[in-house]
Amino acid sequence: MIIQTKAIVLSTLKFQDKSLVVKCLTKEVGVQTFFVRNAFSKGKSSAKIAYFQPLMLLDISFTFKDKGGMEYFKDIKVDKVYHSIYYDFVKNSIAIFIGEFLGMIVTEQQKDETFYEFIEAALLWFDLQDEVANFHLLLLMELTKYLGTYPDITTLDKTYFDWQEGEFTNISSASCFDAEGSYLLKRLVRLTFESDQKVFSARDRKLLLDQLIRYYEAHSSVFHKPKSLEILKEVFR
Repeated sequence: MIIQTKAIVLSTLKFQDKSLVVKCLTKEVGVQTFFVRNAFSKGKSSAKIAYFQPLMLLDISFTFKDKGGMEYFKDIKVDKVYHSIYYDFVKNSIAIFIGEFLGMIVTEQQKDETFYEFIEAALLWFDLQDEVANFHLLLLMELTKYLGTYPDITTLDKTYFDWQEGEFTNISSASCFDAEGSYLLKRLVRLTFESDQKVFSARDRKLLLDQLIRYYEAHSSVFHKPKSLEILKEVFR
């Protein structure tokens, strides 16, 4: 069956000298992995590598065998062009982190148009903004809504956040963030993408990012700290 779909590049892995393994989130069939022969070769095919930057928005077609293995692109082109992500060091660092992050948590091969459209809209918004210091924090929090792990906001009046239970409590335990970290998380929950990006200091952002990573680790058996995490922390020192 030939599938025509939009796709977002999540990650790439070089194979031998000239080929790539590309993981994409597609609108029609969810996560799909592709093998790209001669991605680095000279000549007409050499332009292929430009398609596979982190979070690139593509329009692709491929023969879908639905056997769980890698597929091959039949046709590929850029769907929407970013204006700043690949030319701004801070945004590009965030993009690399988000691509790696999504590649770990989005694993199911199933259609979810609502989820795809949310990610696409968030990335297009991100591309057009000047102030983006909180974008990765907001996105990680919003993603928990789709993963079924969004914090219980009916308990926001309590002091500590229990990262195992996903709720706020007045009783501190080993699985709770301290009062400062819990307060920052409450503030993050109340923010939207349109909120003032300067509401957190660099220290606040580092603490929130560490807490969100811990929260994901507690609620996903396949998640581990992204390799790009330390680079992102350096960007927002």
